[in-house]
Amino acid sequence: MKRALLSVSDKHGLVEFAQGLVERGFEIISTGGTHDQLVGAGVPVTSVADVTGFPEMLDGRVKTLHPRIHAGILARRESAEHMAAIAAANIEPIDVVCVNLYPFAETIHQEGVARADAIEQIDIGGPSALRAAAKNASSVWAVVDPDDYAAVLAGIDTDDVALRSRLAAKVFRVTAAYDAQIAAYLTGEEFPDTFTPTYVKQQDMRYGENSHQAAAFYAEPYPAATSIAAAHQLHGKELSFNNMKDADAALRTVNEFDVPTVVAMKHMNPCGIGQGDNIEEAWDKAFAADSTSIFGGIIALNRTVDLATATKMHALFLEIIMAPGYDDDALAMLAQKKNLRILTVTLTDHSQPRAREPETVSVSGGLLVQEVDNQVEGANDLTVVTKLAPTPEQVRALLFAQIAVKHVKSNAIVVAKDGQTLGIGAGQMNRIGSAEIALAAALTHHNFAGAVLASDAFFPMGDTVEYAAQHGIRAIIQPGGSIRDQESIDMADEYGIAMVTTGVRHFRH
Repeated sequence: MKRALLSVSDKHGLVEFAQGLVERGFEIISTGGTHDQLVGAGVPVTSVADVTGFPEMLDGRVKTLHPRIHAGILARRESAEHMAAIAAANIEPIDVVCVNLYPFAETIHQEGVARADAIEQIDIGGPSALRAAAKNASSVWAVVDPDDYAAVLAGIDTDDVALRSRLAAKVFRVTAAYDAQIAAYLTGEEFPDTFTPTYVKQQDMRYGENSHQAAAFYAEPYPAATSIAAAHQLHGKELSFNNMKDADAALRTVNEFDVPTVVAMKHMNPCGIGQGDNIEEAWDKAFAADSTSIFGGIIALNRTVDLATATKMHALFLEIIMAPGYDDDALAMLAQKKNLRILTVTLTDHSQPRAREPETVSVSGGLLVQEVDNQVEGANDLTVVTKLAPTPEQVRALLFAQIAVKHVKSNAIVVAKDGQTLGIGAGQMNRIGSAEIALAAALTHHNFAGAVLASDAFFPMGDTVEYAAQHGIRAIIQPGGSIRDQESIDMADEYGIAMVTTGVRHFRH
């Protein structure tokens, strides 16, 4: 009689799977709660302790770690020497190992879990048994996922060697991810010698950046609530590869603001950001910031969408709208467009300190890891370096522009006024080039007078300040730190501009 070892924490589908094995002539051996559930369901089962001749001990920490289990799994069926060795030791082969691991990740993501309780959820015997079965996949079925039970039963009937091999590979992926999560939890270093993130596939995508590129979306097992991976789609087509990147950029940007704000994102750069006393006013400002580029854009709002705002958005072609919520009539209005992606998202709680979260960027042959740029400057962080100090109104505009410029690709220049971006220059190879683009757009706005300018990095010379002054800018915020800072300061003084420095650069490559 063939034998199957069943020891699972997730009991979903267990009884039906065990019954299917029994019907195929398997003897079931099991442990602890799995054994008890099978007995309760009337499935004939032998306890592991009866097989090993040794009782479970140490509160269940030691159950399957025994030669009578592991030799039965690891013996190579094609090796006469192996089979003779286990026969001499009166050990029966084990042909199916069905184990799923202690819920370590689920435990550590519960609020207030003590370290000792988390450590108790580190499975030792389970991974060992699974890895042994997967190593011997030429003869042994290694089953780690309840979703595979039906396929395994069918595969046993046909001796599906290819399926057995795929399931073995899956075991090593699962145990590797499991160990990676444990290592991440126990490691106190910010940048350890080895870094092993783990992700779970959420979906295959139609294609990547272009139609000839294959792509898939993977998420962290428990993504941050405020991440795009945790967003919930209410309506519309599946998100594409480019949609995901733009939506992530829009969500990161809108999460910076506490007052009613709307962000319009296009190709990983904001094309308009607006703030108001309510979300409709914020939308009006974001739309007016660049009513051309917003076409086909991604919209992120940090307040519930009402009918008035939804009606205005409905009039445009937009790819994605995401917000913390929607009034029923607003959602019904937006959902009239069948392809429009509508998402709900969780926003940052600005009453709490910002977490020091890591972010990763892939490069050829490697991965860059850094802290997310969560720093936000306030009025007390500004140093006036010119003869003229900014007015309180200008300070508010400068701080708004400073947040916006963080999310524009370098070299980045933002022109803004009254909680509205007026012009954005992104990704140019020189800073004055970005200023020219931003000011060309800004000067088309009727309320340009008194606009301010933000730069994500210092001015290497005075030419950008001079160009800004000649085109009507009256206050500038920048990090400072150039060996030629004085040239920019003198230029600002010459034109009667107020300039402040922050000492903090906000490159976004």
